[in-house]
Amino acid sequence: MHNREVWRIGRLGALDRLERQTRPLADPGPGEARVAVKAIGLNFADAFACLGLYSATPAGGFIPGLEVAGVVEALGPFRSPAGAGPALRPGDRVFGVTRFGGYASAVNLDLRYLRPIPPAWGFAEAAAFPVQALTAWYGLIELGAAKAGDVVLVQSAAGGVGLNALVLLAGCSARVIAAVGRAAKRDFLVEHAGLAPDQVIVRERRGFGAQLDRALAAARADGLDLVFDAVAGPFFSPAYRRMHTAGRYVVYGAADFMPRRPRMHYLPLALRYLRRPRLDPLRMIQENRSVMAFNLIWLWDQAERLPRAFGEIERLIRTPPLVGRRFPFAEAPAALRHLQSGESIGKVVLEV
Repeated sequence: MHNREVWRIGRLGALDRLERQTRPLADPGPGEARVAVKAIGLNFADAFACLGLYSATPAGGFIPGLEVAGVVEALGPFRSPAGAGPALRPGDRVFGVTRFGGYASAVNLDLRYLRPIPPAWGFAEAAAFPVQALTAWYGLIELGAAKAGDVVLVQSAAGGVGLNALVLLAGCSARVIAAVGRAAKRDFLVEHAGLAPDQVIVRERRGFGAQLDRALAAARADGLDLVFDAVAGPFFSPAYRRMHTAGRYVVYGAADFMPRRPRMHYLPLALRYLRRPRLDPLRMIQENRSVMAFNLIWLWDQAERLPRAFGEIERLIRTPPLVGRRFPFAEAPAALRHLQSGESIGKVVLEV
């Protein structure tokens, strides 16, 4: 048995209900490693789960966190499961994913969930990598079938997933239109991601369709082939209507539902829910357009597929991710509030 520090929420509905606690951690089981955590990647799913808005949230109290990086401290009894992960030893630097439980100073993880950290990367960069890179790869390559010449709209293009999406789309020679929520993020993409100003939209709730038309005209394109969207809300329909025949719309989140306050206020959320986009499958057949949606956490339940998925993202994305803000472990609630604010560029990371 091993004692560790964790951030745990006992009752959902407010970020300020997170509590720092000391809790025991059992010895690693067969096919597991105990990892001394050095850095934790934050995700919108963490905030949604604490607020009670994430369907995959465990029942009752839980420890948030989907990705970590650290050092292998101990190994459990040997087991060689299907799709076995890398051979690891105590002292190895690793990153990995977990179905919650990551806000902790130590975790036990199935070896299939772990990968060695590239030698030139730090712990914060490694913790910032797996969830965002897997999300971008699965949505754009596995589902979206992005290919050379495609015109692709990337929502939240300055976030962790969005920046990985830009790398993947550049690699397959697609043409990008990027949408962000703030002018500072547009400036960042122009200055640091190599995008032209007319490729980047600072989205407006009532004028998004006209903004897309101007961006498409600048790109000399008459429509979108692929949309990669974690915002939804009033931005869904304008993008959907501008898709080509055989266009693919991939949804992996709904950040428009994210409250901007630490506690839940249900009336505004209910009104947004009632105004959510609606689709008619019969009309979709006539238009020959597809909408696909996914929650990456399902992949955690098929651990034998993770080694191949990790191999794919490491082959396609060679540069370390951008860590926009680092917070000490003691400031986990403040880090989540910063992520919730929509001001973050790149990844937000906790350092243990």
